[in-house]
Amino acid sequence: MARRGGWRRRIVLLLALAMVAGAVYTAVEFLRRSETLITERCTAEGSGGDDLATDQAANAALIGATAVQRGLPARAASIALATSMQESKLRNIGHGDQAGPDSRGLFQQRPSQGWGTEEEVMDPYHATNAFYDALVKVPGYEVIPITEAAQKVQRSAYPGAYAQHEGMARAFASALTGHTSQGLDCSLRSPDEAGDAGLLQQHLAASFGAIPATAAGRTVTVQAQDTRGWAVAQWAVANAKALSITEVRVDGRSWDRASHNGWQAADAPAGQVAITVAGEPPP
Repeated sequence: MARRGGWRRRIVLLLALAMVAGAVYTAVEFLRRSETLITERCTAEGSGGDDLATDQAANAALIGATAVQRGLPARAASIALATSMQESKLRNIGHGDQAGPDSRGLFQQRPSQGWGTEEEVMDPYHATNAFYDALVKVPGYEVIPITEAAQKVQRSAYPGAYAQHEGMARAFASALTGHTSQGLDCSLRSPDEAGDAGLLQQHLAASFGAIPATAAGRTVTVQAQDTRGWAVAQWAVANAKALSITEVRVDGRSWDRASHNGWQAADAPAGQVAITVAGEPPP
């Protein structure tokens, strides 16, 4: 009888282990499948549902950061975003159209019209600064309608087309220049590869210019406060896909890539932004 009882205990134990293993497998499969169901998009408060794909959001973040770097008002970023959305869908495209066969880049700038060489207009940093160089020469660009300011820079064959993007442009510009805190959120799957803190610092400097930042392990800490701090923080969220960023902390709030809950209360001191990149993903 004792031997039979021992076998029963072993069978029960094996069945329990099998159930645990099955539950773990089911949980892993659920998480894996739920990850694949995530539509990777970025949203801005007040955009009226006009979301951006992650590559569009990264380009929008560059446009917003360049305005901050140059000390331009958020209005300048709104005009630039509406223009780029109309001209290229906020993508750095390498072709033109019938109206401008040599048009290229984020703003479809034409080398034949003095915007730079083809290589230069395909460089998002050059293209964005070239747009702002022209915009600041437009009298009253800060107060005239966005579509009118855009047209004075672009001289498009369709001058009214920029107006359709004003809602999206205002919302993303306000978040990406830091005027709307907690205004930008991106829904993303888990990173495919580890992040690089050094590369993150390079992109920060290219976007915002000389900015005090230090790296410790996988976290880059930027000294920035008020609207500039939120501009840096939301730039990081918009670039989280490309740079494998997993967490951003600023001014008592944090954005956690894995939580999918937007900005939440957190232990984050004012005056600095902590940006953490992913470690090596599990095999």
